[in-house]
Amino acid sequence: MTPGSPQDTRTALVTGAARGIGRATAQALLDRGWRVGAFDVDPAGLADLAGSGGAVTGALDVRDADGWAEALRTTCGDGPLDLLVNNAGVLVAGAFEEIPLERQRALVDVNVTGVLTGCHASFPHLRRSRAALVVNLCSASAIYGQPELATYSATKFAVRGLTEALDLEWARHGIAVQALWPLFVATAMVDGVSTGTTRSLGVRLSERDVAEALLALVDGHDARPRPRAVGSPHHPVGRQARLMAGASQVAPHWINRLTTRLLARD
Repeated sequence: MTPGSPQDTRTALVTGAARGIGRATAQALLDRGWRVGAFDVDPAGLADLAGSGGAVTGALDVRDADGWAEALRTTCGDGPLDLLVNNAGVLVAGAFEEIPLERQRALVDVNVTGVLTGCHASFPHLRRSRAALVVNLCSASAIYGQPELATYSATKFAVRGLTEALDLEWARHGIAVQALWPLFVATAMVDGVSTGTTRSLGVRLSERDVAEALLALVDGHDARPRPRAVGSPHHPVGRQARLMAGASQVAPHWINRLTTRLLARD
């Protein structure tokens, strides 16, 4: 069977799929009958997904354009890509000046360059879809810069900006670009993370919560495909994130700053 066929089977590519949100998302799409390319820097973690019908798995460093080209080739050949999920990411927490610079640069490389590279490499395949959707995993940390998560927060601001720009720019190609904004999610990425905000707000979301929000976004896109003249490309996940995002839209800057300061204090 040629990758991407039959024509009535939709194709998705999910990064960071070996565990956490990416894993839950890939499995949920497989359960719905999608053809899924599931990729990660840890291909051994994809072993059981590889045995699922419709799953294509492999190693992918999202910073590597050649790696993206191979992942896309094995997932959809020269055919369309209906859904791209830029999920792969890393997090480092702590006092900014105490975190080695190379670790902070790695955050930028994976969280920003990885998303940028994925969107750029996938564009020719997304354009071949009848109604393509890109979902970038952003974060409530992009509402206001977060103490003890400064560089991580900055990377999510970059993802926010890229999402907004491409959602407008690619509308003429029938490609929607959207972002999910969860707060802290109980995955390996936050294991051992203790900041003022994790202590004050807790870790209340599961990987399944975020995967379900992503599927709801896919369903909403199916019900109302592009072009979409109005509406935000940002989708907070969970009650806390919804309240914070909503409040940030109406509160003056000093209120948002004070709220962040209070939540982040020990």
